[in-house]
Amino acid sequence: MRRSARIIIHPEAIQHNLNRAKQLAPDSKLQAVIKANAYGHGSTDTAGIVYEITDEYAVSCIPEAVVLRDASIDKPISILQGFQNDGDLRIAEQLKLRLTVHDDNQLMLLDNYSSRSGYRFDLNIKIDSGMHRLGFQPNRAESLYKSLKAHPQVNPESLIMMTHFSSADELHNDCTSKQIDVFNKACENINAPKSIANSAGVLGWQNSHVDWVRPGILLYGSSPFANKTREELGLKAAMTFEAPVISVHDLKKGDSIGYAATWTCPKDMRVALIGCGYADGYPRHVSSGTPVWLNNQETQLLGRVSMDMIVVDAEEYDEHPVRVGDIAELWGNNISTDRVATSGETIAYELLCNAGNIRA
Repeated sequence: MRRSARIIIHPEAIQHNLNRAKQLAPDSKLQAVIKANAYGHGSTDTAGIVYEITDEYAVSCIPEAVVLRDASIDKPISILQGFQNDGDLRIAEQLKLRLTVHDDNQLMLLDNYSSRSGYRFDLNIKIDSGMHRLGFQPNRAESLYKSLKAHPQVNPESLIMMTHFSSADELHNDCTSKQIDVFNKACENINAPKSIANSAGVLGWQNSHVDWVRPGILLYGSSPFANKTREELGLKAAMTFEAPVISVHDLKKGDSIGYAATWTCPKDMRVALIGCGYADGYPRHVSSGTPVWLNNQETQLLGRVSMDMIVVDAEEYDEHPVRVGDIAELWGNNISTDRVATSGETIAYELLCNAGNIRA
């Protein structure tokens, strides 16, 4: 079943954005992050789009990698969450996946795993430099590296040391510099490739550009920074989310619009109903005034978002009056996901994932 709202993916924009990462970190290898169905853009399609540009892919979990391998994606794939059981290790061996180790339970699983073929895993060793989510304590980095390098189930030449930023999207927050220092100190006696930078690191923290960088949200044309637009960062929108006008009518001064009557007409005015709502992935909690692009100009949302529709101002359209069937852009080349996300007090990541996964 297809609803009236739809998303359009722009392959050339995804390629442009990844090349932008390559331009900013020319001495680093690229690991394109295509977890969560490539942030709603389609993981297998996106993998194909960036195949000639990226050195490797990164996904969250093994089932996401299975989808890629089933689609004959043969490049290296890194599993950021790593593995949780013996079955995961068997799938990783079968599909030749790079795994991340970040806790002692995984080390025990690896010790107890028996490969009939003598297979050795490619591994990332994740260090907790300050995110305090996944990762080993920094003072264990050197001993872990030595033990895993000698481990019979590990490819000793494959090891990569990695960490993850907590606050790199805040350019004036010294937390990121502290994390870089903690990680570098933990790895100072380790002769192995390193991976630090996420999208914010690629765009804003040059000293995090080490052997590998991991662009995620920038790949899809959204800014990780609250005070920098995608245009300022040289990025292009990879997704357009659009829907048709399904009704146009006139309201009187004092008429209220939508559930709970949260917006009242300040004058006699014309409004348009757009066939898109939270059932399509448009965020319910955006406020009146959220920008919408319609007939080559910016207008605004009026009242609450409903399950299947929103209402927008259609008053100031002298040259191109709004008609049923006209197409509104909810976000895309003219309205950035970042602006819509700010209105809904969320982030572009959530918008893209929701719209892409619901419309898939």
